[in-house]
Amino acid sequence: MSFNRTIWAAGLSAALSLAAPLSAQTVKIALDSAKDVENSGSYVWAHSFAQHLNEHGMEAEEFERGSLGGEAEKMDQIQQGLLEVSLSDTKAVGKIDGHIVPVTLPYLFPNWEAVDRGLAGGMMEKINAGTTPQGVRVIGIAALGSAAGIFNTKHPITSASDLGDLRMRAMDENQISVYKLWGSNGTIVSWDEVPNALQTGIADGYLNPPMVPIMFGHTGFIKYFTDAKVALSTRAVIVSEDWYQGLSPEEQQIVQDAAEVATEANRAWLKTRSAELEALSTAGIEVSTLSDAAWAEFKALSTPLHNMVPLPEGALAAWQAAIGE
Repeated sequence: MSFNRTIWAAGLSAALSLAAPLSAQTVKIALDSAKDVENSGSYVWAHSFAQHLNEHGMEAEEFERGSLGGEAEKMDQIQQGLLEVSLSDTKAVGKIDGHIVPVTLPYLFPNWEAVDRGLAGGMMEKINAGTTPQGVRVIGIAALGSAAGIFNTKHPITSASDLGDLRMRAMDENQISVYKLWGSNGTIVSWDEVPNALQTGIADGYLNPPMVPIMFGHTGFIKYFTDAKVALSTRAVIVSEDWYQGLSPEEQQIVQDAAEVATEANRAWLKTRSAELEALSTAGIEVSTLSDAAWAEFKALSTPLHNMVPLPEGALAAWQAAIGE
């Protein structure tokens, strides 16, 4: 009887071991937007990633935007190994290694296909060669939505000259430089302070993908949108290098596979965004499109920024070679 009980106990232990997650540690995923698979491209990425991990024995949990801190706090936690995964500001990652910065520049990449070719063609490795020694691994770049356009509270914009009386919200000094090239002005405002800035006149508008005012409840004071297709709107998906290196080879492969699945889901979602401008109109925002000449003007005015932004030597050339241009 004792022998049989021993066999039974050993069998039960083995079964429990097989049923348990590969890692006992829950993978925390810090979101950057609401849990909205219809309107948030970054959440489509994050949710697809989490699902793949959960389905393959790695328990993952999504944390609401802001619940684990702001951008700086999330980055610090990633570098210390206290947070596993974050949907983070691409430009903030660019401060660690500038090879990722070109994907944020205006009128540089024609489409997401070009970015993906570049990443697959060696740029992801170049980015991580600079970020991983500082505790950050980039595993993907998520599309937030269609290309960014110009939102404002005052009047329609159909040419660069229409921006002269506006003070635009900027994320950083690079974006202020863009506004100056357009003949406008900018002021740096954190995202959480944007509603107050727009309502009090501290800022008159911002650059963002079409669905942002709807997602964040800004339609009460944003009145105009220009589909200027300024730049691809991105979020960098970063993981803790300490955490990643602590995974088994099998677990690392699951993470890489999950990132690939999530990127495919994000790009498929992006192709469904044809009704975004209609959604803005329905929300009471007047939509303007640019003539070919006006779009070319914005592009020409913006191009000098490509050489003004500090980048690692040869970074732009490396992207061009990886893309095949």
